[in-house]
Amino acid sequence: MELTLLGTGAPDGLPRHGCPCAACATAIGDEARAATAVLVDGALLLDLTPGPAFAAARAGLSLAGVRQVLLSHPHGGPALEYPAGLPVPGRVPDGRELVLISGHRIRALAVDAPGTGYEVTGLDGDRLLYLPPGAAASGLPERPEPYALVLLDVLGRPDALARLRAAGAVGPTTDVVAVHLDHDVPPGPELHRRLAAAGARAVPDGQTLVVGDYHAVPDLPRRTLVLGGARSGKSLEAERRLDSFPDVVYVATGGTRDGDTEWAARVALHRERRPVSWRTVESCDLVPLLAADGPPLLVDCLALWLTDAMDRVDAWSDDAWADGGERALRERVAELVAAVRDTRRSVVAVSNEVGSGVVPATAAGRRFRDELGRLNAAFAAECEQVLLVVAGQALPLRG
Repeated sequence: MELTLLGTGAPDGLPRHGCPCAACATAIGDEARAATAVLVDGALLLDLTPGPAFAAARAGLSLAGVRQVLLSHPHGGPALEYPAGLPVPGRVPDGRELVLISGHRIRALAVDAPGTGYEVTGLDGDRLLYLPPGAAASGLPERPEPYALVLLDVLGRPDALARLRAAGAVGPTTDVVAVHLDHDVPPGPELHRRLAAAGARAVPDGQTLVVGDYHAVPDLPRRTLVLGGARSGKSLEAERRLDSFPDVVYVATGGTRDGDTEWAARVALHRERRPVSWRTVESCDLVPLLAADGPPLLVDCLALWLTDAMDRVDAWSDDAWADGGERALRERVAELVAAVRDTRRSVVAVSNEVGSGVVPATAAGRRFRDELGRLNAAFAAECEQVLLVVAGQALPLRG
């Protein structure tokens, strides 16, 4: 089964007409996208892009063989053109199946937003899933077989991809392609980096894909360290890397602070933006978590873990530091680093990048700065990917 993406953008397209934003300004060449529309084996057209006949012609195809046009959502963008000779666009009621003259089987899936999802089975038995913008499937069978290809709004609804993974509808070899891309996505290379972190990809308008063929599935790193300064966006970046995966364990190393309302507000803000399927563990005992099998871990953050470790060995005291405290702390750090090296879980850890020119006024402060720098370097050495976040922008240092 072959499909050609006549468009991969939101209903208004990308760039939006008259919009001066950065994403629209840089949406040129392969990054310019018409409204999403998919032509399957020349016989089935899912949704309509403005000027579909011209879009098909640019891809070297014709719409003359189209036997069915299905709409997945009410288009809120430019007025749609219905070329002469095309069947009248329609919808399949949720749960109903349709068999085309060409032999393709179509099943309509219920979604949690206005619109309809479509499962398409080709003559060769390969299956694809197409979801409308801003929607997640809500009508999957209990134990679905993984689709060969899934097209959905990856960045707008990362939880939709997480649900498919949790249900078994997206497996390790499923080709996940982002569509309905709007001007609120990051422009240029950042778009592709974010999609790769979710195990997905974007392709230019007009590209033809062979469903079920081998393709370069983005290689998801097992261990990632995200560094950054205060309010740099490092925690959000770390969370974003896992928000399309189900059953994440969020390890909060900060704990609670009695009577500190400002700290409680910070903790509440973090909790509110996490997906509801994530589980929170408040602990600095990271080694057993890393050693156990289970879903991905998000550790936020290593600086607070180090604070706890230094508390436990009384490393703030010069006398205690000299009298075995330094050795005890190094042993704790070495144990953590070894656990990171040996873990089979996916791990995303957050830490503060410190020491950029500011020298703490106390010996204890300087000791913490130095030890955090050493911890960051040792932890990073065991990670496939290391990022530095500055002003909300993630700069890859490794991977």
